[in-house]
Amino acid sequence: MSRDRGPRRLRRLGRSALIAASLTALALTASGCVVVHGEREVLPATTRAEAAKALQQFTTSYNNADKAYDSSLDADHTTGALADIDGARLKAGHANNPDGNPNHTPLKLTDAKFTIPKKAGWPRWFLADTAGNKGGAARWLLVFTRGGLDEPWEVAYLTLVAPGDVPAFKTDKDGWAEAVPANSAGLAVPPGELSKDYTTYLKSGGDGFAAGAHTSAWRAHRAKDTSRPGLATQYIDEPMNSGDYAPLALRTKDGGALVFFTTRHYEKQTAHSGTSVPPPNKDVLALTTGEIKQSLTMEFVSNEVALDPRRGGKVSVLGRIQGLTSAQGG
Repeated sequence: MSRDRGPRRLRRLGRSALIAASLTALALTASGCVVVHGEREVLPATTRAEAAKALQQFTTSYNNADKAYDSSLDADHTTGALADIDGARLKAGHANNPDGNPNHTPLKLTDAKFTIPKKAGWPRWFLADTAGNKGGAARWLLVFTRGGLDEPWEVAYLTLVAPGDVPAFKTDKDGWAEAVPANSAGLAVPPGELSKDYTTYLKSGGDGFAAGAHTSAWRAHRAKDTSRPGLATQYIDEPMNSGDYAPLALRTKDGGALVFFTTRHYEKQTAHSGTSVPPPNKDVLALTTGEIKQSLTMEFVSNEVALDPRRGGKVSVLGRIQGLTSAQGG
């Protein structure tokens, strides 16, 4: 099932704490000292050493959770789309193997390259581009976020892309990258609208997205599966834009952006009269409520990474990881 844990953002100060903070600021100003508002100052999201530590902590917790099939063991290091996908996978695994994962192989992430943007306010975030011992030669792209200094770094997005597809990023003289706002103009699609435009494309097509495995090929696969002998399949796609599912974008050297975003998908299989829905595998059954008679509705969460070029170009979806989060029999 999906885990709706809500945004982990800045804690609200109590009334007494707010008054104390105001008095402190007044006192500092009156004494001639400079008051720095960290939430307003443009700063690197983190140091490279801290980014490396966050990657190590995530990998350790991810492996512990995978080995035990226990989502509580990496809950503090995942959020957003990855938390939904990973949490459902672990739930199904535990239901079928309560003693743990018999096929556990530790994930090893090496050759890490960190792209850390400078920005004001929270959340702050950074990208880790790594090699992995799974997924062949693909690069593992992990986006770490946090909503305050007292919160741990959590991975909101995890996608795999071909090594040659990772773009060059725009950086300043110190090597810090540029975060692209959700409403940024000058791109083919503002990052904040990419989830909506992508789900509209999946339903109706259009020329805003470049052909590829996650665009034209996926639409063709769906069209083929819509009507099979004895079985009809319906698809519904929904954008996810808020809180921990908000898109995050980095400026590329050519003036475009690399955008991470989230979508939700429903797939309903309905058997014709006198037939039945093909029996799902044990992992699907572990996430299914209700009795499967004539229909099965499956809910998926997907996180994508796309190259969003300057205005006038076509968006290229480079990678997509999708996971079943729940299912309903009927």
